Amino acid sequence: MFSKSFVNRICQAIWRITWVPSVQHPRFIVPAVGIGKVQTAGKKDYIDLPALNEDELDEQFVRGSGPGGQATNKTSNCVVLRHNPTGIVVKCHQTRSVETNRKRARQIMREKLEVIYKGEESDILKNKKESIQRKQDKRKKANENLVKKRLFKEALMADSKSVDDRG
Repeated sequence: MFSKSFVNRICQAIWRITWVPSVQHPRFIVPAVGIGKVQTAGKKDYIDLPALNEDELDEQFVRGSGPGGQATNKTSNCVVLRHNPTGIVVKCHQTRSVETNRKRARQIMREKLEVIYKGEESDILKNKKESIQRKQDKRKKANENLVKKRLFKEALMADSKSVDDRG
C-alpha cells in the first residue's frame, strides 16, 4: 500500500517529535536541528564533540572486506567518509547495516576532528592516556605480586629443607 521509503520518512518524523505533557493540554515540540555539540553514545565518559558540517563530507558506499562471505562480497555496506578541509578519511564496516555504519563513521570522524583541532587538550587523548597508564599500573602490580609469590614459595622451600636437614 505505502512504499517502504515513505513509511521510513514518516517513522523518522514521528521519532523526532517529543511528547511533552502539559497541565491543560498536550503539545508537541520538535527539537532544533543542527545542535552545536553531540555526545558520544555508549561511552562511560561523555565527551562533547564538534558537530559535523555535511557540506564538508564526501560519502561513498563500497564493498567491505574480511570474513562474511556473500554478505560482504556482494553488498556495498562499507561507508567511506572524507572530510574535505582536512583530508581525513574514515572507513567503517563494523556491521551489515548501512545506517549503523554511517552513524559510527560520523562518530569516528568527529573524534578524529576533535583530536586534530584540540591536539593535546583533546578529551579523547586524555582518556586514552589515562587508560594506558591504568593498564601499565595494573600490569606492574600483577608482576610485583608474581615476584612476591615466587619469593614466598622459595622461602617455604628453604624452610622445609632446613627442617628436613635437622630432622
